[in-house]
Amino acid sequence: MVTRLVLAVALTMSLVLTGAASFVYWRVKTALDQQLDDDLTTYQRSLDRAVRHGAQLPPGPSGSLQQVLGAHGRVLDSSHAIRRQMLLTPTERNSVAHGTTLRHDVGSLLPITPDTLRLQAHRVTAGGRQRIVIAAVRRGHRDEALRELLAQLALASGLTLIAASYVGYRTARGALRPVERYRTAAATLADGEQSLRLDVPADRDNELTRLGHTLNHMLDRLEASAERERRFVADASHELRTPLTLMRAELDVALHRPRSAEELTETLRSVDTEVQRLIDLSNALLDLEELNSTGHITRAPASLTDLLDAAVTPHRPTAERAGRDLAVDTPSITVDVDARWLRPAVSNLVHNALRHGQGTVRVAATVQEGVLSVCVTDEGPGFPPEFLPRAFDRFARAEASRTGDGSGLGLAFAHAVATAHSGTAHADNAASGAAVTLRLPC
Repeated sequence: MVTRLVLAVALTMSLVLTGAASFVYWRVKTALDQQLDDDLTTYQRSLDRAVRHGAQLPPGPSGSLQQVLGAHGRVLDSSHAIRRQMLLTPTERNSVAHGTTLRHDVGSLLPITPDTLRLQAHRVTAGGRQRIVIAAVRRGHRDEALRELLAQLALASGLTLIAASYVGYRTARGALRPVERYRTAAATLADGEQSLRLDVPADRDNELTRLGHTLNHMLDRLEASAERERRFVADASHELRTPLTLMRAELDVALHRPRSAEELTETLRSVDTEVQRLIDLSNALLDLEELNSTGHITRAPASLTDLLDAAVTPHRPTAERAGRDLAVDTPSITVDVDARWLRPAVSNLVHNALRHGQGTVRVAATVQEGVLSVCVTDEGPGFPPEFLPRAFDRFARAEASRTGDGSGLGLAFAHAVATAHSGTAHADNAASGAAVTLRLPC
């Protein structure tokens, strides 16, 4: 990763430096060429005047050359340095003779060649005859300056590229150090480390710290999921052991010696009771696990009166057999809740009140400022004080024995439903008995 980043930085810097060096070279070359062209044009004009008036050819800038050709290309006058050397090809002479002004370079910048010139040829009429006047200036100083500039730019670009690559390497290492730390921590987690958290600086807010917080949140979710799985397995194994043990004992006793039909029937009834208890316990565990693991509810408008009547009605025969009253006090209003989960939650609270409480069981509901409150009370002895802090724990029971009726999941399920609705559940002792209240936004 670091190597790729450094290569990317080096490539980018190479392009930037090449562009900058090209721009500087172009600007300097343009300035030198402009000066050279100005000198050449001035010299050309002075030569043209001298040839036109038949005067002696004037000297030009230092290192300048001149040559005058006749109509047929014969050298009429020339600088001593070039003597009879022809500066133009026949094709070029023919082009100038037809009125074209010609300018071109002789020799190259790289590779280095001697006697580099820039010349300009122009047709002049002198005494009725056509003459080709050639003015030339040496490019030696200009080419030397450009070669020196190229060398300096190459050296500066190379050093800058090395420095930028080093800085990019150090920066990439420093920037990716937290990522490597996160990777190492994740590897530790994969090796079985428990309660792992990434060390994320609290005084920074950038992409890497946000990544760290996201990973910590993911680790929290994973740990919570693993903890729910452990609790589910532990609770299920613990709670299922008791009815299974009772069933095994009943069957062992029944098989120990021959039994009458009445005794076998009684044994089967006992086993059926334990099987139903297993079914109820399994369903309660699965419902509670589904609600806790997903926390997903689907709100929809529902009549509060119909919802509570549906939760209470199945318990009225039980209340009549026990000679107790079931009272529902609720306004006729529509609430936005998940009736699929809220209905069994209230039903569990009513069931607990009938089983553990006394007197009238009252279900009272109110809606104030968008919050639904459902309170289930009875007229019994209430909760033991030591039970209240753990009332909503799984399998928490007021009695010490786990062999009695009930699974101890009713209050836990009601609390999970309230939490899924972003609400709360509260258990307390009222003046006349126990009271459990669910409060949830609606």
